Amino acid sequence: MTDKINYSQMMHCAMQGLMIELLENISEHGLPGSHHFLISFDTRNNGVKIAPWIKELYPEEMTIVIQNWFENLDVRKDDFSITLNFGDNPETLIIPWNSISTFVDPSVEFGLRFEAEENSQKKEVPESPMIVIEETDAPKQKEAEVVSLDSFRKK
Repeated sequence: MTDKINYSQMMHCAMQGLMIELLENISEHGLPGSHHFLISFDTRNNGVKIAPWIKELYPEEMTIVIQNWFENLDVRKDDFSITLNFGDNPETLIIPWNSISTFVDPSVEFGLRFEAEENSQKKEVPESPMIVIEETDAPKQKEAEVVSLDSFRKK
């Protein structure tokens, strides 16, 4: 037991849970209204499974769009798989949750950003990400504001 509460890990679990719940709902019921998702992930993550030609185009990071056409969305404990269309060429991707860096729904200006901790001393959980939540009121047509958890930490 430690003498500190690991808020960043708790936020990570909560935000990852939100993303998983959303994708589970979408896999069962489809996307409602004008909602669509942009998901960026690290293609270097060992659990990422993408076609070699896609990996060649995106050797470090890739952003997928879940909007008009997608199939076989399968949400699992450690990852999800989805078939997307790349220029009339359907490809199945497997994306681990821990490879995701951003999750955005531009239709309502909502987004999550998972950042790796910069403090590498005594990490309790390897690559425990920090969460940045972006959300604005869509009818006001303001730009999304990014707020970093670091700004609230005592120095």
